[in-house]
Amino acid sequence: MSAPPPIAAAIGERYEALRARIDSAGTHDVTVIAVTKALGSWAIDAASACGIGDIGENYAQECVAKLAEVTAAPKPRVHFVGRVQRNKVKMLAGCVDVWQTLDRPELAREIGRRAPGADVMIQVNISGEETKGGCPLGETEQLASIAADAGLSLLGLMGIGPLGPPEAARSDFRALRRMVDSLGLAHCSMGMTDDLEVAVAEGATMVRIGRSLFGERPRRGIQGVPQ
Repeated sequence: MSAPPPIAAAIGERYEALRARIDSAGTHDVTVIAVTKALGSWAIDAASACGIGDIGENYAQECVAKLAEVTAAPKPRVHFVGRVQRNKVKMLAGCVDVWQTLDRPELAREIGRRAPGADVMIQVNISGEETKGGCPLGETEQLASIAADAGLSLLGLMGIGPLGPPEAARSDFRALRRMVDSLGLAHCSMGMTDDLEVAVAEGATMVRIGRSLFGERPRRGIQGVPQ
């Protein structure tokens, strides 16, 4: 189901405002990943219509179902940004372009088996919060080696800032960027709606944005076009 013109136009305006925020933080060369979890395929089509070429999904079954209904051509690159269970890798292998939440050796091997040569990013738990996914910062280099042995293409690292004011994320984002550079990787995925300026200032090349584009989302479940 495609978004009606008024909805698509509103998202386009929000995207322009988002790009202005990114530019004011110091750089133009940042990819916006439109996080469409809990929204219908209309959100993917609307994002594509306003020039967003990358979308993010969190839930395996939802991702597969929605992509089957997308009408945008060409379809955007799909980044999986939720925690991946090993038994869902086979389901997702034909849908996901970038696996951003690689966090353990067994997942690397499973992705390598089901999607040989896949583009991946290692999720690092930069905040140390137990509620956040990701491998410890000190284990990142070892996991990068395992990913290479599994035949995967490591694009970069991904991290989620801590709860609290945006400025509280600065040191964690800086540490993630240093690790990206030390490994010689191309991408650093960090920053969301509330802390994107700090993330961009500290060297993000990708930001994952939902609320600033689509407004407050429902708690869970695929939704049709808002009325």
